[in-house]
Amino acid sequence: MSLHGAYDENNLFAKILRGEVPAVKVLEDDDVLAFMDIFPQSRGHMLVVPKNVRARNLLELPPEHVAPLMQRVQQLAIAVEKTLKPDGVTVTQFNGAPAGQTIFHLHVHIIPRYEGVRLAGHGHQNRADIAELQAIAQQIAAAL
Repeated sequence: MSLHGAYDENNLFAKILRGEVPAVKVLEDDDVLAFMDIFPQSRGHMLVVPKNVRARNLLELPPEHVAPLMQRVQQLAIAVEKTLKPDGVTVTQFNGAPAGQTIFHLHVHIIPRYEGVRLAGHGHQNRADIAELQAIAQQIAAAL
């Protein structure tokens, strides 16, 4: 999909936001939902999505939603660093299929990085253990 087009109400993240698909939640407030990626690129990989918007990418996000989204991303990245003690943290966001976007509801990745540990590829097929994701999510949430 290109940068422009109609918002698909049935995209995976819209379904998660509506509670139609389960997710391992880390944080939910009026502005965002943060949840663990079930196909993590590294231990602790989470996604942060804005709520109450129909934005396929950052270019479509109304300006008044940018600051709340990024404030939560920063808070979550700090909590990840505090609890998981990674050697680095990648914060990334893709806009359009040619840029690597695969789900067309705006989302930000927070990916802990560990020295000497390679990332799994974006969109790989190795599903995480849900119990392990729940334990990690609880640790991160407790640090907020």
